Amino acid sequence: MLTEERFAAILEELRTKNAVSVTELVDKLGASESTIRRDLNTLDEMGKLKKVHGGATSMDREYIANEPSVTDKINLHVEEKRAIGQYAASMIHDDDFVFIDAGTSTEWMIEYIRDTRATFITNGIAHAKKLLNKNLKTYIIGGMLKPATEAIIGAEAVQNMRKFNFTKSFLGTNGIHLDYGFTTTDMEEAMVKMEAANRSFARVVLADNSKFDKVTSVTFAGIEKACVITDRLTNDKYIDATVIKEVMKL
Repeated sequence: MLTEERFAAILEELRTKNAVSVTELVDKLGASESTIRRDLNTLDEMGKLKKVHGGATSMDREYIANEPSVTDKINLHVEEKRAIGQYAASMIHDDDFVFIDAGTSTEWMIEYIRDTRATFITNGIAHAKKLLNKNLKTYIIGGMLKPATEAIIGAEAVQNMRKFNFTKSFLGTNGIHLDYGFTTTDMEEAMVKMEAANRSFARVVLADNSKFDKVTSVTFAGIEKACVITDRLTNDKYIDATVIKEVMKL
């Protein structure tokens, strides 16, 4: 097994168990004790885990500094995003006035929206096109276009949103953490998400399980301010923090 494969396997064990011993990893990975200890030392230095006597524990958070492009993200966790989007779409009713945030998770949601008299507002270029292709009543927010995420963001976008009062907002996120809430990597993008959340009767964050225990630069809402649709929880500590719907729970 290659070093990178061992690293991935160790971190996956910690995602599900939060703590693991050197002996367990030796048995699971078929590597020597000295190799596992070196791996744990390296991952500790990288800030991926916390090395303790006889093994390792998960970090309570992982800080993400950079955001992948839409092209990079669109092929990640596809089945999870599909299931999340399908459930989110089922929440829309004819009398809704809906904000759909830019992002790959929320974009999947549009695939499953059926004929409806609901009105949609979005800051996503691709989202607006897909909504129009379904002959749905659609408005797009004006403002600065961010190339990496194809989202319209910034102060002008926020100003344009202040005339709206949404029944529901469906938001993407880069990270979810009990202490740091819902976070994103860009200040101006966070302003739009924050405004949408503040102007919504119901706030729903769409996030696959990889977003939990992640923290990025800017918090746009506290953990208690929105419910979450995810594929499945790998850490039960979030259950009491907010309403969470698992759509792929075994």
